[in-house]
Amino acid sequence: MTTKKWWKEAVAYQVYPRSFNDSNNDGIGDLNGLIAKLDYLVDLGIDIIWLSPMYKSPNDDNGYDISDYFDIMDEFGTMAEFDALLEAVHNKGMRLILDLVVNHTSDEHPWFIESRSSKTNAKRDWYIWQDPQPDGSEPNNWESIFNGSTWEYDQKTEQYYFHLFSKKQPDLNWENPEVRQAVISMMNWWFDKGIDGFRVDAITHIKKSFDKGNLPTTNQQKFAPAFDAAMNQPGIHTWLQEVKEGSLDHYDIMTVGEANGVSPADAHLWVGENEGKFDMIFQFEHLGLWQTGESSFDVLAYKKVLATWQKRLENNGWNALFIENHDQPRRVSTWGDDQQFWYESATSHAIVYFLQQGTPFIYQGQEIGMTNYPFEHIETFNDVAVINEYNIVKAQGGDTEALLHKHKMENRDNGRTPMQWNTDKHAGFSTAEPWFPVNPNYKDINVAQQLEDPDSILNFYKELIKVKKSDDVFTYGQFDLVDENNSQVFAYTRKLNDITYLIVGNLTDKNAQLSLDNNSNKPQTILHNYDGDIDLQNLRPFEAAVIKL
Repeated sequence: MTTKKWWKEAVAYQVYPRSFNDSNNDGIGDLNGLIAKLDYLVDLGIDIIWLSPMYKSPNDDNGYDISDYFDIMDEFGTMAEFDALLEAVHNKGMRLILDLVVNHTSDEHPWFIESRSSKTNAKRDWYIWQDPQPDGSEPNNWESIFNGSTWEYDQKTEQYYFHLFSKKQPDLNWENPEVRQAVISMMNWWFDKGIDGFRVDAITHIKKSFDKGNLPTTNQQKFAPAFDAAMNQPGIHTWLQEVKEGSLDHYDIMTVGEANGVSPADAHLWVGENEGKFDMIFQFEHLGLWQTGESSFDVLAYKKVLATWQKRLENNGWNALFIENHDQPRRVSTWGDDQQFWYESATSHAIVYFLQQGTPFIYQGQEIGMTNYPFEHIETFNDVAVINEYNIVKAQGGDTEALLHKHKMENRDNGRTPMQWNTDKHAGFSTAEPWFPVNPNYKDINVAQQLEDPDSILNFYKELIKVKKSDDVFTYGQFDLVDENNSQVFAYTRKLNDITYLIVGNLTDKNAQLSLDNNSNKPQTILHNYDGDIDLQNLRPFEAAVIKL
């Protein structure tokens, strides 16, 4: 058995503050809006709130471009209101973790303003500056994750600065020990204030291998994706260990790293009980499996990825379990069926991911089955990456309609529409026009109605959370796949001492069957998303259950 920890036994909920609840009716969610909904989260069964960035920011990338780590975004409130939120969360028996964004800052951060003021400024080396090529072009051909070059030319000092994301998000130079110390000091300031941990954004990108130079391109592309040179690079763990020893080891907190590019093979360096730098990580292997177009959700591939992570971290590390977040579309619309089997597919996917070994995270709105937004025009999108890509494709005379079709399904703006609280105008999120349009289906999908309906997705999540907390087996029990080659059904057991549960979910819109070697005389269904008994030889579309063997 792995070591017992409070964060292993918890259920977490991600709040995207801009879209959660607007208390002052300016169309933008805020901290007081979250305070007003804390009882809702307590009632749901939440232990940990993960708050997406609420720091001072010009909002080029919805708060992930921080201009002051020690202040609150004007639209969200004040530091006094943050302190009130922290106190209220703790008084209700929950914990609060913040988003930590330290791969980059905003270009409006005082550090960067100093850095770009002259080549001789003391903070010049806090960011990454390089000379142009002899012809004046970019230092290399790396492509930003948000499209276009990773390099932006600065007229004043006649050098380029590096930005892996937006040009308004210059990357910090982690090679500089002063930068690392400044980050550590800032983290400790927040811990001393009483927060309970951090979700650490884009942390695998802090180390860059510029010695790799130009990267190979395809299809006559001008720029090449920089993942092979700017993600999980050799030497990164030396810096992460410095952060751990200078900050994390000194507090009773939890950390979850956003760890794109980490594989099960090197996961022990990130989350292992002996060598790990974080308590858990968000890995994204299972999210890259679904594509728009003719292909459908690949149950086998999904199972294989998640089972590999489960077994690789067994007795040595911890998983962060999730299917949605602020960077993802709504899963009921992509992996499920938000028309014919809306309830069934939302609950089936919930059961399957939630009861694996790890800490489950729910993204706001997921618990009521919120769906993708019906995008029709480029003007509706807010995502800087989409807008950049659209402008590039348009300038090249490419197929902008095909691009829009792709983003309608896959884009992260789908997950950023305002929370649907009730049937009032703007879904009860605000009385003013919201910063982003509300999904027009809010009259059919909202919290108020689902609270009253015992058979709602919301009440199913409540029951699921109760099951998760009902027995240590769902936290510390061993995970083993059942009928692993089944192309429709994701089934597994959780075992601890002499207790065994079967978790089973048909993740398709067709009937399916499960092959099960079971000697149990009296299996007991604990949770089920259909009426009537479950027949493992004839599972209905998206049928799922928790069964005590």
